[in-house]
Amino acid sequence: MYCFFLISAVKRLMKEAAELKDPTDHYHAQPLEDNLFEWHFTVRGPPDSDFDGGVYHGRIVLPPEYPMKPPSIILLTANGRFEVGKKICLSISGHHPETWQPSWSIRTALLAIIGFMPTKGEGAIGSLDYTPEERRTLAKKSQDFYCEGCRSFMKEALLPLTSGSASSQAADKEAKELARQISFKAEVNPSRKSVAEPSDLSDFNHLASSPEHQQESTIPTFQDTTTNEVSENQTNSATSSQENNTQPMTNNTSLSPRQRRAQQGRVPVSINYNQGQQPRVNADPVGSNVLILLLVLALAALIFRRIYLSNDYIFEL
Repeated sequence: MYCFFLISAVKRLMKEAAELKDPTDHYHAQPLEDNLFEWHFTVRGPPDSDFDGGVYHGRIVLPPEYPMKPPSIILLTANGRFEVGKKICLSISGHHPETWQPSWSIRTALLAIIGFMPTKGEGAIGSLDYTPEERRTLAKKSQDFYCEGCRSFMKEALLPLTSGSASSQAADKEAKELARQISFKAEVNPSRKSVAEPSDLSDFNHLASSPEHQQESTIPTFQDTTTNEVSENQTNSATSSQENNTQPMTNNTSLSPRQRRAQQGRVPVSINYNQGQQPRVNADPVGSNVLILLLVLALAALIFRRIYLSNDYIFEL
């Protein structure tokens, strides 16, 4: 089975390598000479954004089960949107294999990266939220980047940009369409938790049922009060809860006669846990009397036997 997936992956990657052999003005990707499962790619920053004019380079690491499993995408050029050298978290990347579709390809991943660059990171793994000025500065510096792995120079990696051409407009439109179709998985980084509120009711219910939220909700909100006030509040709450638990159900006017009889026949359950620890006492008087009688008869038999033996001894003398 593993060999079958491996052969399928090799055929698929060789086909995609032939399709992406020639660079375009927006993207280019090719596998390394000695490793078909590691690709290096170059994408141009989307126009009319903070990344306009930037040329960004990265790696795509594909599993042997490709295209049944998604690739991992890593940026190598500083860009202010994705962390350098860290796997970015997209629904089209290896972070979320449950949303991957085998019909997607490396070209789809490249267009998705271009389309997601202007979006907000919202604390997702591998995402950054730099200021527009910092991103523009990094976009200019990105043209001087040189990759030693594939020996590519960013100024020569892509074709010159021809703004207004049909191919350029089609690529930009396709990238934006992919950004709308492929959701950005905002998997929260542990160092950036609790920075946003849930967007809908389902997210709120999921957040409320999580162990982290339950631990946070148990933290008292009156930490700045004195110890006496805290003890008094806890005592009052405990007393009120006991009163609510012990209050009998007196509203029986709406119950049917059968329900009232069933309610009257119920035996209240005792909550006195100390009562269960008391020793059990035998409540059967007949058994006790029989046992006492047997003990008395045995004792009398021993006494009579003792007397008989003593008399026999005197007679012999």
